[in-house]
Amino acid sequence: MHTGKAFRTLLLYRVGATLSYQVLMVAVGWHLYNITNSVVSLGLIGLAELVPYFAFALYAGHAVDHYSRKAISAIACLVHIGVALFLVAIALNWFTNPVPLIYTAVAFIGIGRALLRPSFHALFGQIIPREHLSRYTAYSTSAFQFCVVAGPGLGGLMIGFAGLQWTYGLAAFCGFIGLYGVSFIQAHREKADRPTTHFVKSFLEGFHYVRKHELILSIMALDMFAVLFGGAVSILPAFVKEVLNGGPEILGILRAAPAAGAAIVGIYLARRPPLSDSGKQLFISVLGFGLAIIAFGFSSTLWLCAFFLFISGCCDSYSVVIRTSIMQLTTPDHIRGRVSAINGIFIGSSNELGALESGIAASLMGLVPSIAFGGFITILVVLATYRLAPHLRTLHLKDLS
Repeated sequence: MHTGKAFRTLLLYRVGATLSYQVLMVAVGWHLYNITNSVVSLGLIGLAELVPYFAFALYAGHAVDHYSRKAISAIACLVHIGVALFLVAIALNWFTNPVPLIYTAVAFIGIGRALLRPSFHALFGQIIPREHLSRYTAYSTSAFQFCVVAGPGLGGLMIGFAGLQWTYGLAAFCGFIGLYGVSFIQAHREKADRPTTHFVKSFLEGFHYVRKHELILSIMALDMFAVLFGGAVSILPAFVKEVLNGGPEILGILRAAPAAGAAIVGIYLARRPPLSDSGKQLFISVLGFGLAIIAFGFSSTLWLCAFFLFISGCCDSYSVVIRTSIMQLTTPDHIRGRVSAINGIFIGSSNELGALESGIAASLMGLVPSIAFGGFITILVVLATYRLAPHLRTLHLKDLS
């Protein structure tokens, strides 16, 4: 299959499954709050998803490296479809005491998410030739950011105009789109054999590979700490209310700003991939991200805040394309699923812990100082990594192809 056509089928899988996830999570939050009128119930949604995600992510990476990657991708879509249809039944009041059932559905969403990431990245590495990885990574990043922006907005509109049951139906439809894309995937080295190693040994192989590979370990650490301390987005509702004196429409603008920047840069990098001085460009982009977060923290007008969040999204997308390209180019195919799963756990935990860190820092320092503090720590992390990872700062992606 031609590379462009193969990529489009794979992208259809990711876009469909990602939109399904985004619509589901927006609808679930609204559904639970309508039932409970409790902010605590919203916080528990993250926990209900995170626990099964962590429990299944490592095994998902093992399975992706030993079983059919196409089949695992199909299972991820079927999980989203099944959960969405189950939630349709709950929205139609077919069950009494719906709250524990909704949390159970969220747990299965976490399982689907655990299957999605390693299966997509493993198939991506199989289908896309090495010399085109950076370009198609940029396209993939743009498409993902589009889903991050469009999914919640689409879900919110559906809830308002059609109701919860139709919103869950839309999530199921998006899951079917992903499954349709999976059906056309033709991976040139499909993994269908039975595993030859025990799960624990298989996981340790992936862990030891990451630990001994300086480039992969460096970009994982850089990404993890940047996300951990630069998570200003997690406290945007408080910033909108306390600093900008705005409402939900202002929050929507600010949430969309970084994703818009990321999508635009992704399209640009698809045409001009950063093949030379890639390591230095990576450090500059993460440094720019930290500076943009600091500038955002000290801004007090809507459009200035949106501008700096837009810049933060541009810088983040630039670093994502380089980091993902490094991961794909330096990871052997037989271990790609496990490395992707380990990376997903690092980033997933830093997202959750970053939200917690931002909240604690804001309560101790105040809202604006905590945002500036996070950006400053991100800059320190960049400087420390630059000093401690000489192979990364002299890296050229073209030398890895």
